[in-house]
Amino acid sequence: MKKVLLTMLVLYSAAIGAQENQRTRFSVDEAIVYALDFNRNLKNASRDLKDAEAQKWMTIASGLPQIAGSVQYQNQLKQPVAQIPAEFFGGDPGTYTTVVFGQPQSMNASLQWNQLLFDGSYIVGVQATKTFLDYSKNLFEKTLLEVRTQTVKSYTNVLIAEAGTALLLKNKANLDQSIVEVTALMENGLIEEEALEQLKITSFNIESQLKNSKRLVEISHQMLNLVMGRPISAELQLSESIDDIIAKDAIGALLERSFELDQNVDFKMVSNLNSQRSLELKLAKSKALPTLSAFWSYGQNSFSDSFTFLGDDNQWFQSSIVGVNLEIPIFSSLLRTAQTQRAKIAYEQAKTQKEETISLLELDYANKSSAYELAIDLYNNSRQNLELAERIAEKNEIKFKEGISSSFDLRQAQLQLYESQQEYLNAMQNLVTSRVELENLMNTSL
Repeated sequence: MKKVLLTMLVLYSAAIGAQENQRTRFSVDEAIVYALDFNRNLKNASRDLKDAEAQKWMTIASGLPQIAGSVQYQNQLKQPVAQIPAEFFGGDPGTYTTVVFGQPQSMNASLQWNQLLFDGSYIVGVQATKTFLDYSKNLFEKTLLEVRTQTVKSYTNVLIAEAGTALLLKNKANLDQSIVEVTALMENGLIEEEALEQLKITSFNIESQLKNSKRLVEISHQMLNLVMGRPISAELQLSESIDDIIAKDAIGALLERSFELDQNVDFKMVSNLNSQRSLELKLAKSKALPTLSAFWSYGQNSFSDSFTFLGDDNQWFQSSIVGVNLEIPIFSSLLRTAQTQRAKIAYEQAKTQKEETISLLELDYANKSSAYELAIDLYNNSRQNLELAERIAEKNEIKFKEGISSSFDLRQAQLQLYESQQEYLNAMQNLVTSRVELENLMNTSL
C-alpha cells in the first residue's frame, strides 16, 4: 500500500511540475514566483548555498576522529638475497654465504585512528564556517532580489511595448480614416492636395514606428522568458496591464518607510567581510600556538610460501601502537609576524570599506528616493499632458475638416499627441522601474 501511495505522489508531483512548465499566461506575481523557481542564475546560487553548507561540514569533520583501514598483499616474485660471512655457519673465513630472509608472500591488515586534540587554526576555522555560510545566504538573497527586480522590469517592458504597439495601431487607423475623408474632400475641390500629402507623411512615419514596435514586443517577450528560466521562444501571455502593476502599491507609499540599513543585502555582505577579516587575523595569530594530536593503530601480519592467508590454520602476528604528537612553533624568521601584519591590514581595510559602504548606501537611498519622487511627478504630469494633447488633436481635426485650420496645424497637433503618448508610456515604465529599484535597495520586496 505504501508503495502505491508513494508512486501516486511521485506521479502527482511530476504532473504538477509539467503543468507549471506548460503555463503560458502569467500575472506579474506569478511570473516572479515562476522565476524564483526556474531562473538559471538562481539555481546556481542555490547550489552555491548547498556547497557552502558542505564546506562547513568539511571544516568541522577535519577535527573529528579520522579512522582508516588498509589491507596489503605482497608476492615477491624474486626475493632479495643477502650475503653473510660463511664463518658464521662454520665456513672458511673470507667467504660468504647467500641467504634469503623471510617468506615470499605476506599480507598485512591494519586500522589507523587519528584525533586532533588542539589546533588554534581549527578552532578559528570552525568559527569561520558560520561567517562563510552567512555570506552565502546573503549572496543567495541578493540573487533573489535581483531576479525579482529583473522579472518586474522585463514584465513591464513587455507591457510598455504592447501598449505602444496598440497606440500606434490606433493612430494608424485614425490616420487611414482621415486620409480617406481628405481624399474625398480633395476630389470635390474642397481642400488642397498638400493636406493629403501631410497626412501621408505622418502615416508613413507611424507605419515605420509600428514595424519597429512589433519587433520590440517580440524581443521583450524573449527577454522575459529568459529571466523566468523558460525557452525564449515559448508562448507567453500577460494577464495584467501596466496600470494594474502601478496600482499594486499606493503611489509614493514606499517613501513613507524608513531605510533600515541592516536590512540591505550589500550592508550584510560587507559586515560578513569584516567578520571574515577578523577571523583571518585570529587565524594568523593562532599559528604561534602548538598543535596536539593523538593516534592509535592496530595491525596483523602473516607470511607464507603460498597464498594460504584465508585458511583457518594460518598464523597471524598482531601489533599495536598508541601515541601523541605535539608540534611547537619556535622560530619562523618573522614569517608569522608578517602574516599577522598583513591580516591586520586587511581587517583595517575591511572596516574602512564598511564605513564607505554605509555612506554609499545612504547616498544611493537618497538618489533612488529622489528618482522615485521625480518619476511620480512625471507620471502625473504626463497623464495630464496626454489628456490635453488628445483634446487639442481632436479639436484641430474638427477645425481642419471644417476648413478653419490648416493641414500644418493638424500635423503639429498630431505630432504633439504622439509625443505625449510616448512620454506617458515612458513615465509609467520609469515609475515602475524606480519603485522596484528602491524596493530592492530597502529589501522590502521579499
